Amino acid sequence: MMWVDILTDGAFAAVAGIGFGAISLPPKRAFKYIALLAAIGHAFRFTLINYMGVDIASASFCAAVTIGLGSLWLGAKIYTPMTVLYIPSLLPMIPGMYAYRSVFAMVMFLQHLSEPEMVEKYMREIFVNGTVTISVIFTLAVGATIPIFIFQKKAYSLTRRK
Repeated sequence: MMWVDILTDGAFAAVAGIGFGAISLPPKRAFKYIALLAAIGHAFRFTLINYMGVDIASASFCAAVTIGLGSLWLGAKIYTPMTVLYIPSLLPMIPGMYAYRSVFAMVMFLQHLSEPEMVEKYMREIFVNGTVTISVIFTLAVGATIPIFIFQKKAYSLTRRK
């Protein structure tokens, strides 16, 4: 059952990655690699969170580094910049529910300003959900760009034929 859950998670992430990739019009040869990176990254994060007890921000960072390294390797294979591969692959990992809950709590906070106990409740929800959203997005961005800084020369030469 565990493998089915991991593979299902990866498959849905691959479909989402292809959809996000289609928006930015990458070369057709990049779509299968975007799907592969999205599936591997999201399934890795899913495994870390659900089976190893890692928090969402740390798991997202590990998955983003994996996607960044994969885009460096695959980008060199198909002469495509890393960003074409890793940005659509990362987008399925954006914590949408946390962002939604944060905005919803802001709206509810403004509607209940005259009730101190409700104000405190919604303020706490804004802070918790907003912090998770910001930290996950930050770790995704940092994790995916680390390979660019570590392998600067290789990252620059991805689109150059030898």
